Amino acid sequence: MIDFIQLLLLIAIAAMLFKEQAGKTLLPGKKGRRVILDTCALIDGRIVELSKAGFVPDELIIPEFIVHELQLLADGADSHKRTRARFGLDIVHELQQEEGFNVVIDRTAIPEKHAIDDKLIALAKKLDTPLYTTDYNLGKVADIEGVKVLNVNELAQQLRPTALPGETKSVKIVQKGSSPKQGAGYLEDGTLIIIEDAAQFVGKQVEVEITKTHQTSSGKMLFGEIVQSSSRRKPARTPAPEQANKASEQRPAYKAALGRARPRLAARRSGRRNSV
Repeated sequence: MIDFIQLLLLIAIAAMLFKEQAGKTLLPGKKGRRVILDTCALIDGRIVELSKAGFVPDELIIPEFIVHELQLLADGADSHKRTRARFGLDIVHELQQEEGFNVVIDRTAIPEKHAIDDKLIALAKKLDTPLYTTDYNLGKVADIEGVKVLNVNELAQQLRPTALPGETKSVKIVQKGSSPKQGAGYLEDGTLIIIEDAAQFVGKQVEVEITKTHQTSSGKMLFGEIVQSSSRRKPARTPAPEQANKASEQRPAYKAALGRARPRLAARRSGRRNSV
């Protein structure tokens, strides 16, 4: 009898433990958010600062074929790509050393896809996970395929301060524009601004008044005009030729009248002295 009671107690305890564990796994929100990183995201490097600031999901998935691509580029003949790929590998290592989030090297094989972009989209669909990339074209294709995309470039565009027509900015003209008289420069946040009649000021810092804004697929573009100084706006007036001629004609007549008046003044003065 005692053995039977102990068996019932053991079954009850086991059922309670199982129910507690099942409840923990079914609680909403326990599963951390995650995102897949591509080659461009790692070479870009801003993922580290975003991760430290808490603006990216808790789990960062780096596919194994992305690491292999970075390795191939790092061993390649192109010096620029080699440098960027080595920087991307350093970013992977730095992310692994950071605390507070988990870096997973995903070894899922996708043999039916050959291109890296196709593998990334297929993996994102399979894991039902957003894709973090700075590749504009990959982001468009992923969006068509129904994959959510996180693009830090689009985030940076949205965070730029709004410049309104009528505002004045100090801009350095760095090059000529598409029109012969236009000059091009950049604001502090990297926004391109086209300035009319500024081609002659290339390499110089000028005050520019924004006239209009234009939104494009790659960001915002501004247009402006150089702010003229007060000396330029209101040049000193020079007498008109007719006025100058009249003044020159009036001078001899004035001198003649003054010559006729001088004897009279002298006579008056001498009369006053004699009376005294």
